[in-house]
Amino acid sequence: MQLLDGNACSEEIRKEIKNEVENIIATGGRPPHLAAVLVGNDGASQNYVAFKIRDCEEVGFDSTTIRMDASITEQDLLNKVSELNENTAIDGFIIQLPLPAHINESKIVLAIDPKKDVDGFCPENVGNLNLGLPTYVSATPNGIMELLRRNKITTEGKHCVVLGRSNIVGTPMAILMSRNTDPGNATVTLAHSRTKNLKELCLTADILIVAIGKTEFLTADMVKEGAVVIDVGQTRVPDSTKKAGFRNVGDVDFENVKTKCSYITYVTGGVGPMTRASLLQNTLKAYRINRETSDV
Repeated sequence: MQLLDGNACSEEIRKEIKNEVENIIATGGRPPHLAAVLVGNDGASQNYVAFKIRDCEEVGFDSTTIRMDASITEQDLLNKVSELNENTAIDGFIIQLPLPAHINESKIVLAIDPKKDVDGFCPENVGNLNLGLPTYVSATPNGIMELLRRNKITTEGKHCVVLGRSNIVGTPMAILMSRNTDPGNATVTLAHSRTKNLKELCLTADILIVAIGKTEFLTADMVKEGAVVIDVGQTRVPDSTKKAGFRNVGDVDFENVKTKCSYITYVTGGVGPMTRASLLQNTLKAYRINRETSDV
């Protein structure tokens, strides 16, 4: 079993981006600029945004965090999105999810300018992904593709089972793995918790990408010998033995599954760092688009 190290791969990506930013600045350009809108005081969201700010500092990006009270109205948030759409000094921005229950997330996402949608959630970017056109690919699926590519894992002709059908992970992941690319060219099955004979299906998989949102859902008896397992899930569960009072648990029963795998990610240091690195890649892409537009 070999651990797929997302920390090491993401560090490599950040170094590449930092070098490009240094070249941009050396030739008279400004740094790329990423903004994040954080609504409310959700602990996990605050931590994630803090990581993104740190990543921006490391690679030389400018960053702005916009904090808004959980009681903000939907219209006020829409006004903020419109303001960010028009701000030419900001290349890309994200609205950190989840949002408070009184705000329609879909309505907010639809309001984002697709050229600044570095999360890749807008319908235009999702449609371009489906058609194989240039776009911002959702950060988590793109990060997984980078993890496979940089570890030289063969995907062509393999059977890949994607567990979970969300619009931001499972569905785009299935599209990317089936595309005529490297990595890619896999035969993909998109499954979920209601798929019949799920255990038997998983046992046929050469590659399992698990984003089903259920802690330790994938057990050892669902994995064939030598499979590649990518765990996207991350849930905080109470643990009095930890200083923080909790521990992070993935969608894979790591301790029992790892003995059967050729490669596997761990819940921390696996997909998470790659997601953040992909967001930086998308922001750099947005900067290039912004620069090309402003030069016209």
